[in-house]
Amino acid sequence: MDNESEPRRNLPLFLESGVYRFEDSNAVFVDPVRALNRSLTRFSISPSAYYSRFFESNPCDVANGGPNGRKRKRRAKKPVVLNDRERVAAQRHQDARPYLVKAHESLLGATELRSFMLKMRGELAITEDRKSLPPGVPPSFIELGRLWQAPLYEMTLNFLQEKLTGDGGPLIIHSKEQKVLPIFDNLVHNETKDDSVAEFLGSQYVIPRESCFYMSDLQQIRKMIPVECDARFHLIVIDPPWENGSAQQKLRYPTLPNKYMLALPVQQLAHREGALVALWVTNREKLRNFIEKELFPAWGVKFLATFYWLKVKSDGSLICDLDLFHHRPYECILLGFCDKEDMEPRDLARLSNIQDKRVLISVPGEYSRKPPLEELVLEYIPGTKPARCVELFARDMRAGWFSWGNEPLHFQELRYFQKRDADDV
Repeated sequence: MDNESEPRRNLPLFLESGVYRFEDSNAVFVDPVRALNRSLTRFSISPSAYYSRFFESNPCDVANGGPNGRKRKRRAKKPVVLNDRERVAAQRHQDARPYLVKAHESLLGATELRSFMLKMRGELAITEDRKSLPPGVPPSFIELGRLWQAPLYEMTLNFLQEKLTGDGGPLIIHSKEQKVLPIFDNLVHNETKDDSVAEFLGSQYVIPRESCFYMSDLQQIRKMIPVECDARFHLIVIDPPWENGSAQQKLRYPTLPNKYMLALPVQQLAHREGALVALWVTNREKLRNFIEKELFPAWGVKFLATFYWLKVKSDGSLICDLDLFHHRPYECILLGFCDKEDMEPRDLARLSNIQDKRVLISVPGEYSRKPPLEELVLEYIPGTKPARCVELFARDMRAGWFSWGNEPLHFQELRYFQKRDADDV
């Protein structure tokens, strides 16, 4: 197939799946909204709510001249003397740089994809749906979970069904069943094949089909380990609240000391057929050293590869300069696996062939929200299909997934969604 026809083939696939695969590099572009909406039934994620940062000036833009585009005079840079740890971090960046540059060049060369991104940005700027979000502040699950009353808090799950009136009449959605369940330290499960709506303290939350969550602090995490080995997980995604000065300054969420991560029961959560582990990390060398020398060995995880999440704006440009030392426009995902006695040789062979230094490109959503990784790792997940998947320190939910953390409903509030039309359903 000639090069000209590749974009024409890739764009329709992207519009359906939310994943654009570049033919000339080890990278993919992901629209998280499209990718996540594939598995929702009665609701869809609102693009303007997910991409709310589209409407905000970027700190890097200001540093490079501000929103009006006028360049500021830059002071001459003083020579920087790096310590041993910083030199290692700089070398890691240099090792990753060619793959990141190649991935970004592929994006800039995908003219149809970039045109679509700009069109989407224009549509969001016109509609500004986020301004019509309902007023009010949802409850803070972190604060409520610390209260002595936490075990007494309950949420109401409304399960829905469709009903046709008359012969071929209009589709009516009505409540089929309600369940009242403790919201903290309890498994809340939507076992139906439809999205459900949960109510808690005056706010509503979308619970995707065939998904569940367990909301607790780290001290209670072992209570959510499935008793049956076959109910454990083939894919374990972990997005810890690493110690981070930026997060603390913005008061977005509380962080935890690195040593607390040693308590995560990763080996116990792994399926008897083995598990792929995907760990989100920052670019701090101290953290990388801790993971390699202490954390992965404590978890019983064997390192496989490093993937990168490259963050771009809606016009395809990087969110900031690639070589800024203390603010890189990318984050890393460290992949490893838990080897189990029942692991098939073919699964071990697939894992050993995992491609290192792959790049996932996307426009970032709200602060700390990560894009879905499934498309990059799906072929490597061991065990029977469909794979059982869990996210630790989750701040949202996905259809078919198990979510654990102290605020897995954070991005599930109804304001982040819009109802699908009857025809879409």
